[in-house]
Amino acid sequence: MKLNNKLFAQMRAATRNLMHKSPVDTNQVIQDALKNASVYTEAAQQHMRGMGQMPTGSSPQQGTPAVDVQGMLAELSRNFSQGIGQGTGYRAANEPAEVLPGSFSEGSHTNAAGTRSYKLYVPSGYRGEPVPLVVMLHGCTQDPDDFATGTKMNALAEEMNCLVVYPAQSRQANASRCWNWFNNVDQRRDQGEPSIIAGITRDIMARYTIDKAKVYVAGLSAGGAMAAIMGTLYPDLYAAVGVHSGLPFAAAHDLPSALAAMKGDFRRGHQPNKAIPIIVFHGDQDTTVHPTNGDAIMVPARDAADAMAIEPGRVPNGHAFTRTVHKRADGKPRGEHWVIHGAGHAWSGGSARGSYTDGKGRMPAAR
Repeated sequence: MKLNNKLFAQMRAATRNLMHKSPVDTNQVIQDALKNASVYTEAAQQHMRGMGQMPTGSSPQQGTPAVDVQGMLAELSRNFSQGIGQGTGYRAANEPAEVLPGSFSEGSHTNAAGTRSYKLYVPSGYRGEPVPLVVMLHGCTQDPDDFATGTKMNALAEEMNCLVVYPAQSRQANASRCWNWFNNVDQRRDQGEPSIIAGITRDIMARYTIDKAKVYVAGLSAGGAMAAIMGTLYPDLYAAVGVHSGLPFAAAHDLPSALAAMKGDFRRGHQPNKAIPIIVFHGDQDTTVHPTNGDAIMVPARDAADAMAIEPGRVPNGHAFTRTVHKRADGKPRGEHWVIHGAGHAWSGGSARGSYTDGKGRMPAAR
């Protein structure tokens, strides 16, 4: 959920403000957000129950051209894995490795849908008190170690005393390690990859003392698309969603529609009646996932808002950006949309030691 150091500071301030409120007030904020999200979830699930996949062994209808599934899968993976590298030319090759005092351990979760490993960062300051949990979903070709390094979320965990878990997509499930956000089965609650990611989340919540009102999910690219799915299907589990360079919920249902969605031609019949708490980042020069996807993710928050504030800005010696905040009548945000001007398909800011980061989105450290 971090765009650059300036955004980092703003997110920290917002989190501190929330944590300093009384328990009753904080719970009410989360309950209101989840109440809104539940309407979205119910409507989405009703539609998805009517979506069926072609039974194994069945044949396409007469007159339907044969689909080159392997070719489309290769193109989809190629688009993500190559396009996600936009912006990596801004790396600093001599950036030192970050040494953190917490623990970064491996684990795995298995259910009927399969097995996925994960990495969990526990900050050095954790002493068993209730803390937030952030679930981070990597992009194509990435893994938990790479994603943690590039996003610097473990450093945030140390500062904010929260846990961060990084589920890992397997090569058996997707050769390029992309989350399969475009499959029907992977857009359904308690099925496919969503059930595994939710299972990992619940495993961590069972092993550690997690504040149930402060469990968040975020992701980049294909991971961003899956984060949108998780927030939609599990509003009872996640309090808010972060999507960087991703796609809206159920934007595609197979490989052809996935390729179309990445170009901006996505399904538009899945908008919720109410907004879910969400923050979206997207580069306006993204040629891998068209920026209209970011706009589409924000439609529910925009339509449900009572007010809107637009705040332009610029990173010194870096990208300009436009931050749009959609607010309720009481001033509380329903969602934020950050458009990074001139940025491509890469994490804005972060560390150059990780893959697919754009240093022009990074603010210099405060002095």
